[in-house]
Amino acid sequence: MAPHELIAAVDLGSNSFRLQVGRVVGNQIYPLDSLKEPVRLAAGLTAEKTLDEPSQERAIEALARFGERLRGFEPNSVRAVATNTLRVGKNVPEFLPRAEAALGFPIEVIAGREEARLIYLGVAHSLPSPHCQQLVVDIGGGSTEFIIGRHFKPLQLDSLYMGCVSFSLRFFPGGRVDKKGMKEAELAARKELQTIAHVYQATGWEEAVGSSGTAKAIVDLIELNGFSDGGITHDGLARLRARIVRAGDLNRLSLAGLRADRIPVLAGGVAIMSAVFKEFDLERMVFSEGALRLGVLYDLLGRYHHEDLREATVDRFMRRYEVDRRQVERVGRTALTLLHQVLPESADADSADAQNLIWAARLHEIGVSMAHSSYHKHSAYILANADMPGFSRRDQARLSRIVLAHRGKLERVQPAVFDNRDWLLIFALRTAAVLHRARDDSAEPPVQAALLPTGFELQVESGWLAASPLTAATLAEEARQWAGLGLDLKVKSRRGNG
Repeated sequence: MAPHELIAAVDLGSNSFRLQVGRVVGNQIYPLDSLKEPVRLAAGLTAEKTLDEPSQERAIEALARFGERLRGFEPNSVRAVATNTLRVGKNVPEFLPRAEAALGFPIEVIAGREEARLIYLGVAHSLPSPHCQQLVVDIGGGSTEFIIGRHFKPLQLDSLYMGCVSFSLRFFPGGRVDKKGMKEAELAARKELQTIAHVYQATGWEEAVGSSGTAKAIVDLIELNGFSDGGITHDGLARLRARIVRAGDLNRLSLAGLRADRIPVLAGGVAIMSAVFKEFDLERMVFSEGALRLGVLYDLLGRYHHEDLREATVDRFMRRYEVDRRQVERVGRTALTLLHQVLPESADADSADAQNLIWAARLHEIGVSMAHSSYHKHSAYILANADMPGFSRRDQARLSRIVLAHRGKLERVQPAVFDNRDWLLIFALRTAAVLHRARDDSAEPPVQAALLPTGFELQVESGWLAASPLTAATLAEEARQWAGLGLDLKVKSRRGNG
């Protein structure tokens, strides 16, 4: 990565979309430019959990403006992540291609715990004393993330399905607020909090930190109206809550520092924050400017510096599921060689296809720890559903389907494969697994692959193939499997070098 290079993070939150551009100097990121669009995506989530058309249009318009700012950025210098509303929306798969076209870059829908990890990474880089054990609370539009961490390492990570937009719509429709609605909102939040409160209290913290828009709005209102002498305090929050209830209607609320874009979601955010203070018995909370987008930037910087968390996650899964490392490395080497032969551009150092194939090879046998029978299905299930820090949902789904398809009937996975490049990775991993069935340290199989207009061709040394009748029979079965998809797998023998 060149000195002073620009990188950018896009945060598609449930309340606001944000763009942060940073300049990299050594191991530090210096904020250079930022944009914010109050899209309120969560407000467009219907009872059937689909995004309505107006919210989609607001999102597309905002992303098009972001896309203009990002023109000229290299593909690997921008990372866009989407949070709770795009996690739960049923029509998100149809919406995402339009959103990506408007932005000009891929969009990752990240899991709640991954969101929490990135939030903590951003907060930890903005605190003067990250060596203290911190409780971080980030109230978003559709979810609230909780983290306990020390230094740059999270100790607890959780994401609860409650946010300032969803709670405002549910308990304070039209901006109307009364004691009953506020009490019900706080009780609902405390009910969610009780699922994690015991573990968090047992882990402990030295300082509570709030991050992102809701915490920022609350700390501003409390300080500017003289409700506290600094930060969010128990008494100051109670005074703010009382003023909101007394107003009865948020449109009649008069407070110094109250921004128009925050009014529709203020009551829901205050209710959740009040519940956090009560359930965790807090007296004071400081505010951190660091948040998800800053965490995304530092995570992106780590990938440049070859400190990719995804590598650490893969290694941890290999240890947890007691993978036969020698076998998966054999399979991985051969699979990568085959991929380079059928997809020459995958030999580039930054090829995402090659990297995903390597990860798939290393993880394709994790299901053996559950049962050898149908282990590929167990492996795929784990990869699709486990918390995998550093990986987006799309990343995990791709790994899952490649691993699922590495053995068994191809027609069963055909409906799940939408990208034709995935078939190349499946071919490479599937063939490599066949060639290394013996699980021994013999020489690399003398096989060369080529891409045909109608499928694939494998050239195998005739002597080696004749001495490997089981492999020959299995490759013949592989040809039948590919034929079921309308593709050829032609196995041809060739003379060896000797």
